[in-house]
Amino acid sequence: MSRTERLFDLLQLLRSYKFPVTAARLAERLEVTVRTVYRDITTLQVIGAPVEGEAGLGYILRPGFLLPPLMFASEEIEALVLGARWVAGRGDPALAEAARNALARIRAVLPLTLREELEDAPLLVGPSTRPGVDPALIAIRRAIRQQRKVHLRYRSVEGKASERVVWPFALSFFETTRLMAAWCELRKDYRVFRVDLVEQARVLPSVYPRRRAELLREWHQQRGIPRQDLSADP
Repeated sequence: MSRTERLFDLLQLLRSYKFPVTAARLAERLEVTVRTVYRDITTLQVIGAPVEGEAGLGYILRPGFLLPPLMFASEEIEALVLGARWVAGRGDPALAEAARNALARIRAVLPLTLREELEDAPLLVGPSTRPGVDPALIAIRRAIRQQRKVHLRYRSVEGKASERVVWPFALSFFETTRLMAAWCELRKDYRVFRVDLVEQARVLPSVYPRRRAELLREWHQQRGIPRQDLSADP
């Protein structure tokens, strides 16, 4: 690995941490010595990268730092293209268009050789077996993004109808099902709803009183489930 590649990898690694990380941890992840990490961090600071911290306490990269031109490893490009193709084929129209636009933006700032790799990425997504787009999906995504309450008209798998106000904080996308995780004011507890069984989702003007990230963390802690493993509740 060249020094330039190592500096780029160090920046990417620092970007992945929200809190200061020690030089020893960085050295372990990069498979180099701690002394090399100290030297590379000094180099990054000299060329203008906003890396803050000191030996013994840890280092952090301030948010907002960009690296033009954009660089990716071949497998990272394949992962981006595969994910965007999946969303384009299985998301609601707005999300599908956003996936295509995101790829176009990435393509515009890639060097020529990497641009060709993106265009020729060999990982394809097969046709979806889903019957269509759930009408409530766009409204629910907007509510989650804005952390707003939603009034639901919902019909369970057994056919029981109910109306309730929920605080949606996550969506899980399976091949044939979309699930919404939310705090339910009716049940006074967390619930998961199948989006295809939502008959109406009306986004309310009121913001729910707790942060979305806090609800998500508490949900995982209570259920003891992996972060992306949701199953439907009644």
